[in-house]
Amino acid sequence: MSYAVERDEGNEDELLEEDEAAGFADGEDDMDDVYIPERDDALVTFTKHTGPVFCGTLHPTEDLAVTGGEDDKAYVWNTKTGESVFEVTGHTDSVIACEFSYDGLYVATGDMAGQIQVFKTTQEYKKVWDFAMGDMCWMKWHFGAHVLMAGSDTGEIYVWRIPSGDCKVLQGFGEKCEVAKLSHDGKRIAAGYGNGAFKIWDIKTNAPILDVVPNEATTHTSNITCMSLDRDSQLILTGSEEGKAVIMGPAGPVGVLLPDGGPVEAVVIDHPEFELKVAATGTLNGKATIWDVARQTARVECEDPHKCGVTKLLWGKDCTLIGGTLGGVIKVWDLRSGALKFDLLGHRNDVQDISYDKQKNIILSTSEDATAKIFQLP
Repeated sequence: MSYAVERDEGNEDELLEEDEAAGFADGEDDMDDVYIPERDDALVTFTKHTGPVFCGTLHPTEDLAVTGGEDDKAYVWNTKTGESVFEVTGHTDSVIACEFSYDGLYVATGDMAGQIQVFKTTQEYKKVWDFAMGDMCWMKWHFGAHVLMAGSDTGEIYVWRIPSGDCKVLQGFGEKCEVAKLSHDGKRIAAGYGNGAFKIWDIKTNAPILDVVPNEATTHTSNITCMSLDRDSQLILTGSEEGKAVIMGPAGPVGVLLPDGGPVEAVVIDHPEFELKVAATGTLNGKATIWDVARQTARVECEDPHKCGVTKLLWGKDCTLIGGTLGGVIKVWDLRSGALKFDLLGHRNDVQDISYDKQKNIILSTSEDATAKIFQLP
């Protein structure tokens, strides 16, 4: 996903001064502007991609990453050296999803046109399965089985066993399935749709067990863009383009959070190290907020002297919140106080995705600047 910033022509000089002050290079238009970081904190930078890198994940045990981008390619590469291990070809559109299976035995890549490929990592990346599903919105592995899931532009959710290809289809209704998460028992899928609808599906029966209609006071009115489940799978936090975050319980909505009116691009809920159940939201206006879930009130707004749109949020070690931003900076906040503990520089354009390995305490980031980077957290 890429973003453009609208400019008011009457304030062009003023905005140009703001850009220069923020470290942006002058270009013919906004899409030519790049951020000039004062340093590069990355341990490793991967530079094989020739266009924006949209997605990336880390191998569960090995020193490997997989990234995919606008160049219709995905790469598996070494996170210690930055050397390419395997180049995925065969895609005809931007690769928007790529991930290793829970045990690292397989790696899957999927593009916007819905071409999905699966390779076996222990057999020199031999292709073991592929499928063309039509326009795809997301793709994820099951966290404990060789089961691959993907959501379509027409709303269907596909569930495949790999490598046999045995398939279940959770029926769509004409609205794109923009985002989904698997429950922690592995039996249900929570899904958000382009019109603001929300469903929880029972995978075994292929039937929805919760169906939340859009356009109500406590539901969404537009595209659900992000989602996070608590550790018990009892509460689900969803964010959408209309600027609302909704707390869903087993029977439906139980609360609404209103960060700042800007599109909610990232949400997380229930930090495993924190004594209270908290949530965090990030908006394209650049505001990251920590919420008390029980009270449904803001605990603290995250400190940020140079606000820019938040694209991804993850929980980090030691009660921290990690955020990727449109300014190319990765920011790490203290969950209790909202203080900015440190930031990680190096990208020259928007951060599109981040992945975190808690054991190794490293971050993989992908960017509009055609690079992916590995950062070691202090």
